[in-house]
Amino acid sequence: MTRVLLVHHDVDLADQEAHSLRRRGFEVQQCMGPIGAECPVLARQRCELVAAADVLVYDAWATGEPGGSEALIEGLRELHPDIPVVLCSTSFEPAWVEIAGRHRVTPLVGAPTGERLAAAIRQALAAAVAPLADDLEREAPIRV
Repeated sequence: MTRVLLVHHDVDLADQEAHSLRRRGFEVQQCMGPIGAECPVLARQRCELVAAADVLVYDAWATGEPGGSEALIEGLRELHPDIPVVLCSTSFEPAWVEIAGRHRVTPLVGAPTGERLAAAIRQALAAAVAPLADDLEREAPIRV
């Protein structure tokens, strides 16, 4: 079962998203992020909730402050580079979003319905596995 950490500043919306993901077979842990408590990632420390997840689903406005979400995602990618991130925004994709490279995320713009969230999670997981498979292919010994 895929373990999802769902970080959202709005408890009611987070509950709805978590419920729809659970109905689709995901194991979901919820966190309010920096709005709800001190965030280790913003203090440049590893987060145990993040480390226990297979994929992260973050609200693009999780910090509640300008520039805070960019710093949060940057910290996540630096501290937990192997865990894929889905970044949700109901209105528009933030200009700072990177879809390739070290700080990459899988953006989900628009209503985060259960089906759209599940599809974005699958896409993020597949994108995280693809580079690993390419590396393994290149490093595999040639047998004669």
